[in-house]
Amino acid sequence: MIIEMKLLLTEDNRDLSGWLTRLLNQSGYAVEQAFSGEEADLLLRTQTYDAILLDLTLPQLSGQTLLRRLRSQDNGVPVLIISAQDSLQCIVEHLNLGADDYLAKPFDIQELEARLRSLLRRSSGKANPLVSCGNLHYDSNSKIFRVRDQLLQLTPREHAVLEALLRKVGKTVSKQDLADSLVILNDMVTPKALEVYIVRLRKKLEDSGVAIITLRGLGYMLSAIEA
Repeated sequence: MIIEMKLLLTEDNRDLSGWLTRLLNQSGYAVEQAFSGEEADLLLRTQTYDAILLDLTLPQLSGQTLLRRLRSQDNGVPVLIISAQDSLQCIVEHLNLGADDYLAKPFDIQELEARLRSLLRRSSGKANPLVSCGNLHYDSNSKIFRVRDQLLQLTPREHAVLEALLRKVGKTVSKQDLADSLVILNDMVTPKALEVYIVRLRKKLEDSGVAIITLRGLGYMLSAIEA
């Protein structure tokens, strides 16, 4: 099972964060953990996520402050608040601030996953499914890549790597993030294997007007080739 959705989990209780991460990994999500508001803020400046699971009572920087910053920056990433603060006033306040959903602790993992799926479906429906770079085009609804009008034939792993790069076109994607996009249950992705997928993709993209650039010690970047 290839992980496609990347989540940021902000939770200062490390035991709870670890438990949630394991369960969400098993359900096919790639999860990055932040244990403080400042750590989450830094990640949000440098990474892109499909959704955020946001606790309100974070050290250093509150979840409410993070939410305000996101929405003031016109960042529309879906936010599901998970908090022990369960008063109606608190729920309404944070939904008005821009949260997409609110789940009070303690909660059942099945309810969390159901709310998360619903949130991601709504978000996907709002987003433009067509993404392009040079002559490379990707339809996130059909999961099809094309070079000009020709279907690009890719293996599942090549597809996952290229999608991860295209999601952050023009930005550096670390090798770890690319490895996360390739996580398959009971199967580790080695750095050597990742390099093989990059080599194969470069060959298949030779006539696409895009290039996969190696940034030594940092990762890779997908960029259009200037004519």
